[in-house]
Amino acid sequence: METLLLWPGGTPGSLGDSPEDLPAITPYLVEGKGNAAVLVCPGGGYGMRAHHEGQPVAEWLNTLGISAFVLRYRVAPYKYPSALHDAQRALRTIRSRADEYGVDPDRLGILGFSAGGHLASAAGVLFDRGQAEAAEPLERYSSRPDFMILCYPVITMGEEFTHQGSKGNLLGENPDKEMANRLSSELQVTADTPPAFLWHTSDDASVPVENSLLFAAALRRHEIPFDLHVYAHGRHGLGLADEEPHTRGWTDACASWLQLGGYTK
Repeated sequence: METLLLWPGGTPGSLGDSPEDLPAITPYLVEGKGNAAVLVCPGGGYGMRAHHEGQPVAEWLNTLGISAFVLRYRVAPYKYPSALHDAQRALRTIRSRADEYGVDPDRLGILGFSAGGHLASAAGVLFDRGQAEAAEPLERYSSRPDFMILCYPVITMGEEFTHQGSKGNLLGENPDKEMANRLSSELQVTADTPPAFLWHTSDDASVPVENSLLFAAALRRHEIPFDLHVYAHGRHGLGLADEEPHTRGWTDACASWLQLGGYTK
């Protein structure tokens, strides 16, 4: 199925008309009806999007009987809230076309790597249930993901553990504290936050493991179910980690968690 523009009539706040200015989703569908689905957000520091964290991940999800949609979200020079609006629009779009795609609108998750993990976590804590009075019917659909899969995610925008490149690309230089706190996902967890699977490596030299630990601790405080897997070794940006005999076990662990939640076939 072809890539679908999220705003076919024109993207709000667009700086041009190149593909990088036009957020979109590319569907990777499995046969049947009522399948679970996942919106995939590749990483790249909010400055680019890593291919190995997009299509290959969608194809892996397909092996589990889960349909996937790879998100082309806006990156620098775009700042907050462009990427978040893209993710929210994608979730609404998938729900609005659930019958066409053969997916269950109540089993729609989001998965992200690194800065894409920040985007996925932000979608999980800064959502709405649909704007009932919206003039555009699409905006009446919920933007809340039903579950999150966060892979070596950037979580916090606090000074101590953030990824400065992602923070700068997202919020600009020297953002005010209120904005940094709003985009620190660990500070925005509530009782309505969806369950999560997280994995990280303890020696990640780019995005400290504390990002996942902070988010898991916040989920625990609010009694949100989660899986947390911290591996002893592995560079940042591993994706499916096919070449890492130890760390590549994250996909099996995630598949087990998805089966536990009733999302796999």
